[in-house]
Amino acid sequence: MAEVSRETEQRPPQQLLDRLFASRLPIIESYVALLATRGVERGLLGPREAPRLWSRHILNCAVLSDLVPTGSALADLGSGAGLPGCVLAIARPDVHVTLIEPLLRRSVFLLEVRESLHLDNVEVVRARADEVRRPTAFDLVTARAVAPLHMLVQWALPLCRAGGELVAVKGKSASAELRRARPVMRQLDAGPVSIEQLGTGVLEVATTVVRIQSNGQRSSGRRGSS
Repeated sequence: MAEVSRETEQRPPQQLLDRLFASRLPIIESYVALLATRGVERGLLGPREAPRLWSRHILNCAVLSDLVPTGSALADLGSGAGLPGCVLAIARPDVHVTLIEPLLRRSVFLLEVRESLHLDNVEVVRARADEVRRPTAFDLVTARAVAPLHMLVQWALPLCRAGGELVAVKGKSASAELRRARPVMRQLDAGPVSIEQLGTGVLEVATTVVRIQSNGQRSSGRRGSS
């Protein structure tokens, strides 16, 4: 069992927490507690991540909320411990969030989070992206620390409706990954693309995302996806 760090992180400013989570703040605090205990104990997060859950993980994901349309259907690909899917489901109860995760131990944790926090707007699907079959496509597909962009677009864009988009959380490699992904994006007839910084002036380190619009093409990418 992993040793959970006893270090603590300074709580984010109340004004920021209120803006991101409003009345749902007690729920996100409970989720942070689950990540710091069960999440670390089961190896979903490293022990060193516990002291920086707010700054490195929760706030980093929460700023994606501004990109999520009201009442939309969102899929979080390779959800892992629920980042960013669970964070967005908590911040945005108007959005239906499908957490797609192929590994059993992670899927079990996500189910426990859903039940413990009473997240009625969350569905957990244990599957790879190319195994997901839905009568309707998603408005938005998110992914964080899943795969390089040239692989991710093959798995994510076919899950989107026409006009929907992939929002991939990336770091400094965003531009380089986007250049490498261009040939695959042309094959998928992808729409407009942008690299954006979210939370600038609010977070210590802004969240970099790559946004790629889908034309609704439903053919699946290569197998072995997350």
